Amino acid sequence: RNSPIATAIVWGVCSDAEFPQEKPQFPGASAEFVERLEFIQPNVLSGIPVYRVMDRQGQILQQSEDPQLPKELVLKLYKTMTLLNTMDRILYESQRQGRISFYMTNYGEEGTHVGSAAALDDNDLVFGQYREAGVLMYRGYPLELFMAQCYGNSRDPGKGRQMPVHYGCSQRHFVTISSPLATQIPQAVGAAYAIKRADANRAVICYFGEGAASEGDAHAGFNFAATLECPILFFCRNNGYAISTPTAEQYRGDGIAARGPGYGLLSIRVDGNDVFAVYKATREARRRAVAENRPVLIEAMTYRIGHHSTSDDSSAYRSVDEVDYWDKRDHPISRLRHFLLRKGWWDEEQEKGWRKSSRKMVLESFTAAERLPKPSPHLLFTDVYRELPLHLRRQQGALLQHLRRYRQHYPMELFESGGEPPMEEAEETQVQP
Repeated sequence: RNSPIATAIVWGVCSDAEFPQEKPQFPGASAEFVERLEFIQPNVLSGIPVYRVMDRQGQILQQSEDPQLPKELVLKLYKTMTLLNTMDRILYESQRQGRISFYMTNYGEEGTHVGSAAALDDNDLVFGQYREAGVLMYRGYPLELFMAQCYGNSRDPGKGRQMPVHYGCSQRHFVTISSPLATQIPQAVGAAYAIKRADANRAVICYFGEGAASEGDAHAGFNFAATLECPILFFCRNNGYAISTPTAEQYRGDGIAARGPGYGLLSIRVDGNDVFAVYKATREARRRAVAENRPVLIEAMTYRIGHHSTSDDSSAYRSVDEVDYWDKRDHPISRLRHFLLRKGWWDEEQEKGWRKSSRKMVLESFTAAERLPKPSPHLLFTDVYRELPLHLRRQQGALLQHLRRYRQHYPMELFESGGEPPMEEAEETQVQP
């Protein structure tokens, strides 16, 4: 206490040589002290670059970045993208004709679906939003089940209890889609944490749009994944519009990838219309996520050519010229077709033949789906409880009695029969006053 050094510290006369410049010791950040008042500007960087492999004419820009995919795989990428496009057109028209209640197309975003799906392992777990049908299609989900889900018929694995385009398939590790925006993000992180704990050598990929990235669930999910070091890929499809809201009105920062470093996420921005760039970025992100137990944020820049859904009219908030540019000048399908033609792996005759045969496949599945009955109304009460509780048995009985009493007012011939409880049970469990 009485030493010369202690006295020097008290009076502030110690030299820099004895005590080097102090550094912040706060536990919440890694930084240096400064003595100049200066705010950090939001445009401190010129912009996060967009990684791409080929240009709009299908020309590989740097041979060192060519993924060198075999012909069979590239043809699978192309056929999946074009088959998805064909299915979209037929189901969109089906909704417009009143045959199904709702639909969402994937026009212009096919490269993000298929490029990322090809880069994953088959047992990686997928949490989609509602515009990732191509991921499921790439994994071999049959056209018949896509149609069954959209028509809500007796073959629908969801038994007609979901809106159209809300697909799911446990065998293909694709978690059933739900409508509320961004709820899948923290759920996906929880699944990734469980996989980490199990040391399962798997990854989780969670898809969402740039609009969903404004939801609170996205921020919670990012932070959750970073702090718990989860093997997850956050795949953001930045397609320019959150329904009718353009990106200029959604945020002031540099897209979604710019948020990654703030949460401690490894981040990259990629050309979503370049299927090879999406493949390479996703493959490397998946490798790092599994090997290092770290989350990765991928922002795929693309464009939503179609309406947000059949409930939307995009001509009210964007020009026809804008849409035409992306449809005719920078489309992921045409870019990959150019590549195939350059390689001599595809020609106009093959194109015509595939377009004809793929349309025939979709129409056959479409026609078969229309002919199937709707699921039995009894299935409204199944698959939640192992043993049906009393209050649901009463509701079930009341429904059955109502349908039998007023059968002439309901098109019961359109529904699958069988599976209902006997009439005696229905009478016993009817709603009591």
